[in-house]
Amino acid sequence: MIARVKSALRRYIKYNDGKDDKKIDINGLIIDENEHSCYLYDKKVDLTPTEFSILLYLCKNRGKVVCSEELFEKVWKEKYLDCNNTIMVHIRRIREKLNENTKNPKFIKTVWGVGYKID
Repeated sequence: MIARVKSALRRYIKYNDGKDDKKIDINGLIIDENEHSCYLYDKKVDLTPTEFSILLYLCKNRGKVVCSEELFEKVWKEKYLDCNNTIMVHIRRIREKLNENTKNPKFIKTVWGVGYKID
């Protein structure tokens, strides 16, 4: 019986290794969804839960332009209102915490008139 349990555990570890690991690595920016943490070049970045959710959503949609309306509705789970600067302010704060150059950001890029994206 013990041999069967050990064998089952060995198979589970072998075939499931890393599948539950929800880490996204983008050029030194590591988002760990399981730990709800963010690291930039191995240095922890303290983000609020909302900032983390915004950054995680952008990372999960890497390469795709995400409009402010979509981002607001996915993170806050509420209807987007016109002339709402909430997303813009949160993006600015995330960029500050990531020490991004505002004129040429490395991670979160603004697509004017459309939204934001991460390459």
